[in-house]
Amino acid sequence: MIKMNWKKAGIVLLSLFVISQIIGSFFFYELAIKRGPKPFLENNADLQVADDSMDLYLNGDWIDWVRGQEFEDLTLTSHDGLLLSGYYLPASKPTNKVVILTHGYLGNAKQMGLFGQHYYTDLGYNLFMPDARGHGKSQGDYYGFGWQDRLDLIDWTTLLVDKFGTDTEIVYHGLSMGAATVLMASGEASLPKQVQAIVADSPYASVYQLFAYQMKRMFHLPAFPLLDSTSVLTKVRAGFSFREASTKKAVERATLPILYIHGEEDTFVPVEMAKDLRARTRTESEILLVPNANHGEAFAVAGETYLKKLDIFLEMHVR
Repeated sequence: MIKMNWKKAGIVLLSLFVISQIIGSFFFYELAIKRGPKPFLENNADLQVADDSMDLYLNGDWIDWVRGQEFEDLTLTSHDGLLLSGYYLPASKPTNKVVILTHGYLGNAKQMGLFGQHYYTDLGYNLFMPDARGHGKSQGDYYGFGWQDRLDLIDWTTLLVDKFGTDTEIVYHGLSMGAATVLMASGEASLPKQVQAIVADSPYASVYQLFAYQMKRMFHLPAFPLLDSTSVLTKVRAGFSFREASTKKAVERATLPILYIHGEEDTFVPVEMAKDLRARTRTESEILLVPNANHGEAFAVAGETYLKKLDIFLEMHVR
């Protein structure tokens, strides 16, 4: 009788564990992956930036510059049937150089005008800024964290090459999730040869590592087993697992020069991830670490240094 009770108790405990994992997986999927507002990021200390940085983001002259441009709306149907949107701005003087700027989590295309203004005004590049799936005007009911987006980016690149010719020279420049996107694309065999160089500002090493770090920091929870069960649910609903969405593995296959940029005080995506990525990169690479800069704050904190490093890198690697 006692043995039978222990067996029943074990079954009950196992059932409760499985149920809790299922509930937890749906909770975290809704929290981070499903498209929609993310209240848990509001007033998040790990995303706080200096007052001067916030003023640049909210009131910088780049905002009026973006509003004053006449962008051409472009659309693309993704490999899985989503209608994606992007914005193209031809350079004031004819050139074959194009920068594709990829935004971060919960952002939108035109926010990358913060960087686009320099490419357009000072460097004379054509400008293209896409809304990632699930963001802005693009369709999608989940956030791809760079993995699904890498294929969208390659498709956008192919569209631009078809539109403007095979002599087009393309630079990828991404921020946060956008940085992960351009790095994940760097390892793809289908990456068009017209892509000349990559700039990755505040990238994470993999989706699993990012979430494991944030679960511990924000919720004081271990990654296993809840993160793994959420990954299974994400694979079913969004078509990717957290471990396969690896920036690390992508840069090990990359053949293009890469400039890494990261704030040394980043508490949302720790700087060690950028250092690890640079160490794994087998092609030419450089890294700019910015003191006193939090997540995505490097340009705001050290704009002159940022742009000087960027310009030298592009001069070296874009014909």
